[in-house]
Amino acid sequence: MARDRGAVGDRLFRWIALTAGLVVLAILGLIAYSTTHEAWPALREAKFGFLTSHRWAPEVAEGATPSFGAAAFVYGTFIVSAVSLVIAVPVSLLIALFVTEVAPRRLRGLITTLTDLLAAVPSVVWGLWGLAVLAPNIVGFYETLHSTVGRVPLLGRLFGDQPQGRSFMTAGVILAIMITPIITSVMREVLLTVPRTDKDGALALGATRWEMIRGVVLPHSLGGLVGAVMLGLGRAMGETIAVALVIGSSTQIVANLFASGDAMPARIINEWGEAIGTHRSALMALGVALFALTIVVNVAARAAVARAAQRMGGS
Repeated sequence: MARDRGAVGDRLFRWIALTAGLVVLAILGLIAYSTTHEAWPALREAKFGFLTSHRWAPEVAEGATPSFGAAAFVYGTFIVSAVSLVIAVPVSLLIALFVTEVAPRRLRGLITTLTDLLAAVPSVVWGLWGLAVLAPNIVGFYETLHSTVGRVPLLGRLFGDQPQGRSFMTAGVILAIMITPIITSVMREVLLTVPRTDKDGALALGATRWEMIRGVVLPHSLGGLVGAVMLGLGRAMGETIAVALVIGSSTQIVANLFASGDAMPARIINEWGEAIGTHRSALMALGVALFALTIVVNVAARAAVARAAQRMGGS
């Protein structure tokens, strides 16, 4: 009798879980359909030029045709997200490893609490701090960095002259500060799942602490660590207010990280209030492009993790 009740409970749980998953997929499908429907007039008019052109001119002279090219905003989104990951991922991983493998218990609790508090700070607060404090005072550091590496061919283009406080780099720094607590928290929980017996076994065989981390902890946690990075990337690509305040709102594609630019979420929030007709449809198309790019990045990351896990399993 008890076994029959358990079987009924298992079937019920299976159907509930399946229903929940299908509901999530249905909601995503409805979001994709509704946004694409609203964006279709602009996409139909611009065609492939929407993603290949960087000319964005919703207001033109009488008789001229408005132009909606999102290439500069797609570029800006990728650039500030990449800068934020380059800064945030190493810092987050080091903090997570320190908390889980090195720090004493009292210090571990303090660092964890401070990290969680940083994650609770609203994005508008970070944006205002970046606009009022960071942007005006970081220009001198940008100039020093340019004078140091300016003659190196590739670095000279990335860290170019005439730096501006409101720029790709400043937006990336703000995003890095914002996503570091999120990535750190997930990485910390992932690292705590490594079996203690595996770590003790590596140390018993004569491995140093770093060799144990490199040979046991990191391989065991690879999938979860990449998942944490993808979670931070999703937050960075979709962040709106903070980026809009510090990126500079310039429609351009340049290699100089110290130049001003723009990103898809920032452009949407800056122009949505006064947009009508095809202009509003083009802003909806930016949202569709951001939605699609996020999905593509996550699918690519999962494929890379699966391939890495397969190689490690084979070796």
